[in-house]
Amino acid sequence: MLINVLDAGYVELVDVMGSDLTIVNAARVSFNKESEWQEIDNEGNGVLSAKDSKLISYLAEHKHWTPFAHPQITLRIKAPISIRTQLFKHKIGFVENEISRRYVSYVPDIYQPFWRAKPAGSAKQGSEDFVKDGENKNTFQRTYKEATDKCLEIYNSLIDNGVAPEQARFVLPQGTYTEWWWTGSLAAYARVYNQRSDPHAQWEVREYAKAIGAIIEPLFPESWIVLTKENT
Repeated sequence: MLINVLDAGYVELVDVMGSDLTIVNAARVSFNKESEWQEIDNEGNGVLSAKDSKLISYLAEHKHWTPFAHPQITLRIKAPISIRTQLFKHKIGFVENEISRRYVSYVPDIYQPFWRAKPAGSAKQGSEDFVKDGENKNTFQRTYKEATDKCLEIYNSLIDNGVAPEQARFVLPQGTYTEWWWTGSLAAYARVYNQRSDPHAQWEVREYAKAIGAIIEPLFPESWIVLTKENT
């Protein structure tokens, strides 16, 4: 499953280990007990018993997070560097491996922003609504593209003239797309979703949070809804 994000980014499911039943049995092992699927539906998906669904709700409500840390999900994500930096702030329960521009020198994609106005008042971060003025938007887009095109021109020139890619990359802008594998527990991804889908989060990172949620929810339908119910 792959979901396109922004103008050239995406979130793609690579691998998954575990299910809602994994969470149930991670909790029930305390009493040396184990559950099974109550039934398999017409699409081949397991269905929990009412008792096991109630247990998952109880675990989430009372912050018993360790059973939710056993399932693991691996995603491949393509995002602008500045958005990657925000996502990489989530360390607990995650490991990442990223494309390195020390080793690759192909021309990268550059994010073309959907322009928003600066925040009103004394806010130190965030933004207001999307810019609607066509003339201003065109000016922003033109000057931004001129700057990023120049960065790419210099980058290519440095590479062509023998400069090491690990140094040539310094000229690339924050809007440069990068890609990485991101493996984390269900509990960790729920934490990312809850924080990064909040209305106060940057719009671009909210778009990635929505894509992450859309991929994980059908894999863990019972658990995801109770772990993220305040943000869905």
